[in-house]
Order: sequence, then C-alpha cells, then structure tokens
Amino acid sequence: MPIHYVYLIVAVVFETCGTASLKASEGFTKLYPSIGVVIGFAGAFYFLSLTLNYMPIGIVYAIWSGLGIVLITLIGLVFFKQHLDAPAYVGLALIMAGVLVINVFSRTNLH
Repeated sequence: MPIHYVYLIVAVVFETCGTASLKASEGFTKLYPSIGVVIGFAGAFYFLSLTLNYMPIGIVYAIWSGLGIVLITLIGLVFFKQHLDAPAYVGLALIMAGVLVINVFSRTNLH
C-alpha cells in the first residue's frame, strides 16, 4: 500500500476517534474524552497534511470525510446505541460508492 494511503487511513482513524470523543466528552465536561478530542483532531490534521503532499486536496478531503462519516456512523450505532432509518443507510451506501469511484476510476487521485 502506498504511504499516502497509510497516512490517509491513519488520519481517518484519528478523526473518527476525535469525533467519538467529542460525543463522549458531553460538551467538554469530561476530562479524558476532552483530551481525546484534542489528540484525535491534532493527529487527524497532521496525517491529513502529510497526505496532501501526494494527492490533490479535493480528492483527499472527499475520501477523508466520506470514510469518516461511515466509521463514525458505525461507532454511533455500536457504542452510542443510535439508530438509522432506510434513507440514512442509502445515503451512507452512496457515500461509500463515491469514495470507491474516486479510488478505482479517477486518475486525479495522484499528482
């Protein structure tokens, strides 16, 4: 796997952890989840910046946000007992399809 994809995956994981910590922090009233927010987003933006050395910003952001949406939705389902309706699942499938199209068919994912 090329290093820029490793950076991007790490950025997505950090961002997802930061967002989950944001929910768990309950408005920054809980110390450890609040620290998780800062670490999560700092790590996310650091690794996102490394990815931008290899890929165009629009493509990076589309992949980063799309994968982050799907992962945080799964975390919401499992850990926060949030539920989705059918249109939400369709929307998530379309987001995943968009990320797949960019990675499989687009020649602009590298510069």
